[in-house]
Amino acid sequence: MNTSPSDLQELSSEIQIHSLKFKEAIREIHKKIIGQDIFIERLILGIIAGGHILIEGVPGLAKTETVKSLANCIGLDFQRIQFTPDLLPADLIGTQIFRPNSNDFETKKGPLFSNLILADEINRAPAKVQSALLEAMAEKHITIGDTTYNLDEPFIVLATQNPLEQEGTYALPEAQMDRFLMKLKIDYPNREEEKQIMNMMSIKQEISFNKVLGKEDIFKARELVDRIYIDEKIQDYIIDIVFATRTGMTQSKGKSTKIKELDGLIAFGASPRASIALALSAKTHAYLQGRAYVTPQDVKSIGYDVLRQRIIVSFEAEAEDRKPDDIISVIFDSIEVP
Repeated sequence: MNTSPSDLQELSSEIQIHSLKFKEAIREIHKKIIGQDIFIERLILGIIAGGHILIEGVPGLAKTETVKSLANCIGLDFQRIQFTPDLLPADLIGTQIFRPNSNDFETKKGPLFSNLILADEINRAPAKVQSALLEAMAEKHITIGDTTYNLDEPFIVLATQNPLEQEGTYALPEAQMDRFLMKLKIDYPNREEEKQIMNMMSIKQEISFNKVLGKEDIFKARELVDRIYIDEKIQDYIIDIVFATRTGMTQSKGKSTKIKELDGLIAFGASPRASIALALSAKTHAYLQGRAYVTPQDVKSIGYDVLRQRIIVSFEAEAEDRKPDDIISVIFDSIEVP
């Protein structure tokens, strides 16, 4: 795509003005949530990109409260579903109820028929429930009986989970993990942030949020993101990163070089969905920064969040306590930045 400097300048001006609404949403969320700046920005990024997000962290880090605060700031239908081991697919998608008066079945739609879904503790639900959710996430439609219903746009699943080693949890299928645009890892607040949280939550107070975003703002942002320029060198950079997760090799001037630090550590690399997700997320990140073009730093900024759930480490890596983030770090350090 050929884009003139004047076109980019005009698009940049439009992006800078329009993205202010999303910055206002971030400020609204901070009325209740202390810190977690990157986490909140990634949620906004996912809303714009239209991608599902998996949020992982130990209990008590305000994962659920942050998503609920986000829902209060945007004009979308919102449903929270608490996942439990006895949950059934019908509890998500709905079911058909027989009405004796009419001698017919009536469809009762489930909570998945909303725009924004908070799937709380998603890894506590069994396989049949995960399968029902996967259809909605992947196909944007739901089948009840013999009828298929399309879901309204936007449709976004924000799923939280506690670390998988805890009791009473089910490992999410790899196919479902690959459907998430990003996997966010939430850490503890620092000392100053925790002090502010302690003082805020020790006082009973009602916090009201202003609805600063609507569907039209999200659709307009997506239109602007589609127009953001991504140079071919950046595209090649993204492909090099994704291929390195599969082969453990880098490409330079047509030659392949093995990354010695990754030898034997990767069981399975990222799928082609990773390339799509990296490009889309990098463009959306540029939008939130008020730019009409993608830089390598955009790719690096969101690279860990996009790739970590798509890399399966080997038994050797597990024995050495090497995580996907360690592998991504080595890849970024090994690949030449354009």
